[in-house]
Amino acid sequence: MTLEAMLSFVGGVAPTHVLRARGVSPWEIDRGVDEGRVLRVRRGVLALPSAPTDFVMAVDEHARLTCISAAVHYGLWRILDPVQVHLSRPDATSSACVNHRRRSVAVHPRLPLVGLVDVLVHVLQCRPEEESVAVVECALLRHDLRGSLEGRLQGRRNGKARAALAKVECTADSAIEVVARLLLRGAGLDVRPQVQIQGVGRVDFLVEGFLIVEIDGAAYHSDRQAFRRDRLRDNTAVIEGYTVLRFTFEDVVLQPEGLLVVVLRALGRRPIR
Repeated sequence: MTLEAMLSFVGGVAPTHVLRARGVSPWEIDRGVDEGRVLRVRRGVLALPSAPTDFVMAVDEHARLTCISAAVHYGLWRILDPVQVHLSRPDATSSACVNHRRRSVAVHPRLPLVGLVDVLVHVLQCRPEEESVAVVECALLRHDLRGSLEGRLQGRRNGKARAALAKVECTADSAIEVVARLLLRGAGLDVRPQVQIQGVGRVDFLVEGFLIVEIDGAAYHSDRQAFRRDRLRDNTAVIEGYTVLRFTFEDVVLQPEGLLVVVLRALGRRPIR
């Protein structure tokens, strides 16, 4: 495997001792640096020009990415990009990052990431509820890890984390649906997610038994046919006596108070069925 291929395999950045242990010769390393094909981050650390900046930071700090910074690299949902990089290193880091020192499982075998269970534990302990529930819900839809998480969240200090984990229902199709569910439930409303309505199909939420709330993500209405199909669904729902509201990512994340105002006004006009 070439120097560039090996670096790509391990995430785009690695200490030279790791590359040499995987069969890359010192001559290949020196030549790659001299020809500008790889960059020397500092003595003993090489990176591809295209290496993710957070990976470079983690390796440079002798650390691993974790929490919300690692979530995207595990393919988990994320609502907004984090302001700070979240690392895991047993001792202090020299950069302005969030350091989650404690680990309980093996790290990622290739990439500069902590293990998935530790990523989720750190997210639940660190991030706001709407963000942590979305990340963990995505993970639990793919992996049976709830028991592993519960076992690592004992004690009074983990009360917030356990409360967030209890709200993971594994009913959403996206992060934004998780945030919307928490928002509506937080207002004390009866919210049923992913309800199948005869003649209409599956809807994102049925609120108080008659209000259909649909959350349109970034890829919503990618074609004209999809647009027409949803208009037909909405019209059918209204004919059947339901009220239909549609909201976007911006409504849910950036203007949640405005969303609730609209929902509560709609609920105040309960139709006669």
